[in-house]
Amino acid sequence: MIIDYSSIYGLEGVYLEDSYVLSILETPGRFVFVLDAVLTPEHSQYRPPRPGEQYCYEQAHLDFEEVTAICWLRMVFSESRDATGSVDLGNIDTLTSNGNRYTITGDWGEVEVLSSKRPRFRLQGP
Repeated sequence: MIIDYSSIYGLEGVYLEDSYVLSILETPGRFVFVLDAVLTPEHSQYRPPRPGEQYCYEQAHLDFEEVTAICWLRMVFSESRDATGSVDLGNIDTLTSNGNRYTITGDWGEVEVLSSKRPRFRLQGP
């Protein structure tokens, strides 16, 4: 059964479609999205948007651990630059799981990650 990320424990209160992917890290057994993440009012660390922000943005990692395979179906990696000059790789458009297979798509490409653990969302401290 395919499950959307909004049903994955730990991702409630996170809106990936408007979060920005700052970088993607691959190391043995691990796959990480470094994000400027949108938090919704359901998230415990939510705060009202700062002046000039549309949403509550916080630096975060979306971390896949105990990864046994990574399969890139499409890789783009074209950088975007916003009005302030910040660079990002776009958004995460979809994240679904089917058992231990996670399929993630966005402007940066499409990847399948096999992991025995569900992804972990962690805010980065100040």
